Amino acid sequence: MFERIAEYTANTLDIDVEEITRDTTLKSLGLDSLDVVEMIEDLENELGVEISLDRQEITTMGEMADYIEEQVN
Repeated sequence: MFERIAEYTANTLDIDVEEITRDTTLKSLGLDSLDVVEMIEDLENELGVEISLDRQEITTMGEMADYIEEQVN
């Protein structure tokens, strides 16, 4: 899941995917909470699932990937 989210984020931000690690913070990428909501909505459409947005403490790309994976499974 992390690789898929990293690729999506890299394409969206027009950066190299190698710049994104599990420890990369959303803030360092210039992402705010609205950006995260939009990303999750796009991933919901791509994956054909609904992802609950009740978790507010996501600060890194790894945490986001883990959370989305939990919601999908």
